[in-house]
Amino acid sequence: MSANFSKAKPYLLMIFLQFGSAGMYIISMVTLNQGMNRYVLVVYRNAIAALVLAPFALVLERKTRPKMTFSIFLQIMTLGFLEPILDQGFVYLGMKYTSASFTSAIMNAVPSVTFVIALIFRLEHVKMNEVRSIAKVIGTLVTLSGALLMTLYKGPVIELIWSNTSHYGSGGSGGSSDKHWISGTLLILVGCVAWSCFYVLQSITIKKYTAEISLSSLICLAGTIQSLAIALAVEHHPSGWAVGWNSRLFAPLYSGIVSSGITYYVQGLVMKTRGPVFVTAFNPLCMIIVAVLGSAILGEQIHLGSIIGGIVITVGLYCVVWGKSKDYSSPTAPAPAKGDCSQQELPISEKHCANATKLAIATIDTAQHN
Repeated sequence: MSANFSKAKPYLLMIFLQFGSAGMYIISMVTLNQGMNRYVLVVYRNAIAALVLAPFALVLERKTRPKMTFSIFLQIMTLGFLEPILDQGFVYLGMKYTSASFTSAIMNAVPSVTFVIALIFRLEHVKMNEVRSIAKVIGTLVTLSGALLMTLYKGPVIELIWSNTSHYGSGGSGGSSDKHWISGTLLILVGCVAWSCFYVLQSITIKKYTAEISLSSLICLAGTIQSLAIALAVEHHPSGWAVGWNSRLFAPLYSGIVSSGITYYVQGLVMKTRGPVFVTAFNPLCMIIVAVLGSAILGEQIHLGSIIGGIVITVGLYCVVWGKSKDYSSPTAPAPAKGDCSQQELPISEKHCANATKLAIATIDTAQHN
């Protein structure tokens, strides 16, 4: 039973993570519809996450925390800019112009975009005479086609049983957002690219800085400092920073603890053994949950183009994931020479590089949050 639980643990962690992410989309949409500045939300979200994670990092990793180097510091600052600033900032704005369910569907393109980025930086290698490589290329093209379809084709509204009775927060899914559908989608795609870059860099950084909780806390701290500078420049009124016993307080608490703190930690934990492609393979589950909750709670309209595009993106996603699973299990995949950590790929495998002064850690196998 212990062995079976160990095998099932990454799957269970990622499933629970998708439910947590779905809640973030809904709660954030409610808060943004009530007028909270998105950069203020980003500041509170990451500040809370850093405060929650810091005590655990100080206590649990006081003996295992690696030495901070200038290289790692720069990587952490870059991670804080990619995810909290670019990803969260652009995705929140794009979500105001579209809808929570539409945003979660577009973010399913993250694995394919990550594959392209990894390919550009030679972390991923493609051999067109191999089925798994063809699957990854085709999956990437299909995913990007689905995102393009959702951008250009909206289609008729699909009426659901509860659609006519739900109106809470519906202002974000119709009216003015219809006029900015394409621009909103492009903003979400910018956030998608930033999240993909975050995954790739996080998988590299966590190999060097093996204290997962400390790394998550430092990323949140870096994101807080950088987003604070932007928020102070765009939000001058004290009322814009005010919170009460409503969604303006609950959204930062929930997103900070669940979507930033816990998510960063769990992603890093799973990524060390299964890789970033595996982490993002569960995104369609979040899309389904958000579509149901968004329609039932927020009164969001689900369009035919979103459904078709979401299906196309999901098909492309699993083509990429299938190709990566073959990389992970392929006995013919070249192994790095003993002690050579320079040529590594994603996702992370369980082969180890020898290092006399540090703990052995999983090497990266190649490739691929919002």
